[in-house]
Amino acid sequence: MNFIKTAIDGVIEIEPRIFGDARGYFFEAYNREEFVKNGIDTVFVQDNQSGSSYGVIRGLHMQKGKHSQAKLLRVIEGEVLDVAVDVRDGSPTFGKSVVVRLNSSRGNMLYIPRGFLHGFSVLSERAVFTYKCDNLYDRDSETGVRFDDAKLNIDWQIPADKIIVSEKDKLWGGIDDVTHYRG
Repeated sequence: MNFIKTAIDGVIEIEPRIFGDARGYFFEAYNREEFVKNGIDTVFVQDNQSGSSYGVIRGLHMQKGKHSQAKLLRVIEGEVLDVAVDVRDGSPTFGKSVVVRLNSSRGNMLYIPRGFLHGFSVLSERAVFTYKCDNLYDRDSETGVRFDDAKLNIDWQIPADKIIVSEKDKLWGGIDDVTHYRG
């Protein structure tokens, strides 16, 4: 696996080595020993999966306090634009984002440590998205920021008339309303 540091400390893109032949392909999606060797010593306790169609934007979400989560994200089918926004207390990159295209053909993944909002937009006709978390979900600890917050200025690469967002995600406030993560 190739571990690629991004512009924000702690957020890492991972490219697996894919072995293909006439039967199809094989790759190792997770190997704890390799992750630890590359600075990711996270124990995952929950896996989540979603299926979405073109134009869906999910996020920006996070768990706060003792329920915050580090995540390892990947796409099983299709392509998404994955976004991580730094909300760590005192971080020099607070409010900045890392944007990575995750795609099932490449098999690439994104590791996001605790203290980040997370969201994605679906760029393909359909996408199956999965992620590992290092902490269990707690409904009362969920918080978020509107996907279209002007201060974040994220280009989700979906035309405005094609965007599909949940009613819950439309109700989040802006980045100025987020309580900084203190981990």
